[in-house]
Amino acid sequence: MRVLLCLALAVPLAGCVERRIRVTSEPAGALVWINDHEVGRTPVETTFKYHGAYDVRLELEGYEPLETRADAVAPWYEYPGPDLVAEVLPFIVRNTQRWHFELEESPERRLGADELESELLERADELRGQTAR
Repeated sequence: MRVLLCLALAVPLAGCVERRIRVTSEPAGALVWINDHEVGRTPVETTFKYHGAYDVRLELEGYEPLETRADAVAPWYEYPGPDLVAEVLPFIVRNTQRWHFELEESPERRLGADELESELLERADELRGQTAR
């Protein structure tokens, strides 16, 4: 009986699992959207509720936009069974997913004006040749 009473009193004092996603990029400062919700500029941290796949978009002026998927993988203590213990521990358990993305420079930033124009004309000639067939 005393054990049950102690457990009943301890549950409201218990900690919990804190789930966070930390997004970094090279270069830093990219605007980040996760599942179409803007979360800020890299490096940025936000909370998440479930493990699984997320749609991620990064944009930074002078760089190609990046649209990809990233997985939030459950650690062992989030699986059924151990998760019951992790939720009632007297301290906060932190589950931080770390995602890092490399952004590519846009052609406008990478090439000079003359090179950019000649590349554009080259691609236009290629397209013209494909449609003439």
